[in-house]
Amino acid sequence: MAGKFEVYKDASDKFRFRLKAGNGEIIAVGEAYESKAGVLNGIESIKKNAAEAEVVDQTA
Repeated sequence: MAGKFEVYKDASDKFRFRLKAGNGEIIAVGEAYESKAGVLNGIESIKKNAAEAEVVDQTA
């Protein structure tokens, strides 16, 4: 089963998303957005940019 983005409203009535793996585990949570359009744009940005994103290890 593929992962999915879930869009929801938090306790402050802000829009947020969480990314769930195919097994239902939450693997990422987005920031708070003022509008539904904003949260959907955030999801699209992740979908577009994440595949080529560099991993920067700042623990070294």
